Amino acid sequence: MTTPFILISACLLGEKVRYDAKDLLLEDEIISQWVKRGALISICPEIAGGLKTPRPPAEIQHLPDKSIKVISISNQDVTESFLIGAKLALNTCQQQNIQMAILTEGSPSCGSSLINDGHFSKNKISGEGITTRLLRQNGIKVFNQHQLSQANEYYRMHLIFSKPIN
Repeated sequence: MTTPFILISACLLGEKVRYDAKDLLLEDEIISQWVKRGALISICPEIAGGLKTPRPPAEIQHLPDKSIKVISISNQDVTESFLIGAKLALNTCQQQNIQMAILTEGSPSCGSSLINDGHFSKNKISGEGITTRLLRQNGIKVFNQHQLSQANEYYRMHLIFSKPIN
C-alpha cells in the first residue's frame, strides 16, 4: 500500500523560512512517525511565491468591497506572491494526490482558524490564510500545528483505511 502524503509548512519541519528567518520546529512523535513513513512533503507558500527570507511581516487586509489584499508592514502589496504560492501548494497537492495538510496557524498564508487583524497590532481574528483557503476550496483537509492528534486520527481513518476499524 502506498503511503498517503501530507503537505506540511516547511517552518514546522525546522526550515528557517518565516518572515523573520526563524522556524517553528515541531518536535512531536506524530511528526516523527510521518517522517519515518516518508509521508511529509514540505512547502513554504511565501517562499514558493517568490518572497525572500527575511522579509517584512505581512497581513491580510479586508477591503470594503469584500476583497482582500496582503500588505507588508512597509506598505508593499505582496498579494500576488501569496496567490502564486497558494497555487503552487495546490498544484503540489494535485500532482501528489495529497488530501490533507498541516499548516502554520496565524500565518497570512497558512492560518487555518486565526490570522492577524491586518493592522499590525498583533491582534488575532478568526480567518484563514490565502493558501489554506485555496486548499479547502479544492477539498483538501487543513489542520494546524496545534491539531496534530486530530490530524493523525483523520490520516489514519480517512487516508490509510477506507473505513474505520473497530
